[in-house]
Amino acid sequence: MKSDTATTGCGVSIDLFERMPAPFGLIRYGVAPDHPRIKGIVNALHKVLDKPSVRLLGNIDYGTDITLEQLHSLYDAVIFSTGANADRPLDIPGIDLDGSYGAADFVSWYDGHPDVPRTWPLDAKHVAVLGVGNVALDVARVLAKTGDELLATDIPANVYAGLKANKATDVHVFGRRGPAQAKFTPLELKELNHSPTIEVIVAPEDIDYDEASELARRNSKIVDQVANIIQDYALRDPGESLNRIHLHFFESPVEILGADGKVTGLRTERTELDGTGNVRGTGKFNNWPVEAVYRAVGYLSQNIKQLPFDEQAGTVPNEAGRVTTEDGGHFDKTYVTGWIKRGPVGLIGSTKGDANETVACLEADFLAGKLAAPTDSSEDAIITLLDSAQKAYTTWDGWHKLDAYERGLGEPEGRDRVKVVEREDMLRASRE
Repeated sequence: MKSDTATTGCGVSIDLFERMPAPFGLIRYGVAPDHPRIKGIVNALHKVLDKPSVRLLGNIDYGTDITLEQLHSLYDAVIFSTGANADRPLDIPGIDLDGSYGAADFVSWYDGHPDVPRTWPLDAKHVAVLGVGNVALDVARVLAKTGDELLATDIPANVYAGLKANKATDVHVFGRRGPAQAKFTPLELKELNHSPTIEVIVAPEDIDYDEASELARRNSKIVDQVANIIQDYALRDPGESLNRIHLHFFESPVEILGADGKVTGLRTERTELDGTGNVRGTGKFNNWPVEAVYRAVGYLSQNIKQLPFDEQAGTVPNEAGRVTTEDGGHFDKTYVTGWIKRGPVGLIGSTKGDANETVACLEADFLAGKLAAPTDSSEDAIITLLDSAQKAYTTWDGWHKLDAYERGLGEPEGRDRVKVVEREDMLRASRE
């Protein structure tokens, strides 16, 4: 952020650094391809960012292409909003077997992230997904759909080829608690039923509520909607769809089973509600014959170079967005917002509240004269630095070119776009 107090009193100009050649991070590389409604948020974001005071500098990797000291020397303040893109670990035996995967890695593959392998092993007919949040549903839905169903989306050719050859017929989603504790959103849960090739199966014995669960349903329309949708799935007669998604509740994963280093099954302990909405183990165990396991138990932010980091929480220690030091002080003109600030919880509304709080602190520090002035505040200083290092960076103009190129790839097939995967291809399209 550069100040512009001479003209606006407290105006700013903002340089938005992005590690990818294209902007819009999580929406481009974290939202399932068959969710065009959510991906449409890009249009609203672009209206917010498409201003003379906001400059995009893409394909810049913090800690490699630019350091904190360099940012401090060029800007009045630095805000880190790096999110969370890694899988939270799950400490159970067998988690490292071949065929055990993190959901975040799979999402990056099917969303065409340039930094992941171009192929994905999809030989398993029976698959387990651990977790009862929307990411778990995304993983289950993409695994259960046919490649042709997803061809109308923006998936690149390598992803289509992988999904076309996918052998999965039964995807089992496991949650250790009950329907009232599931973290699905109603819309995501209903969408499972929209595919003509997928049947959703819920065992009637998994529909159970204790006093706290009933209270949660009365107090939350969303909780009650989710519970009702799950109940409706449990009441349906079996169909004859090609693929099935099984939603299992009261099954706590305790071990991934294997042979010769590969996944051969999942062991769970049956749980029961304890009256408070939590569960306790019953001592009864079930073995599920699956050949692959995906853990979708949460995201985790990665350590940011030159900043303190709480490994357990996966956040940068902060006070209302101000990055804190070990002795309780504050890093000079350094702030955080979003999941790197509070952890990977909450939706867009929570993120907006986070940003408001952080920016309010930044503004207060600036007006109080607490931010050290940059040694070079000129608008072209960062460009000179990047050019001298011969760094290939992208801009809004480059994004418009890449956007047009991807839309052009999709037009002959009646698709909105076809996503470009290779980083060099993205840079080339951004320049031409």
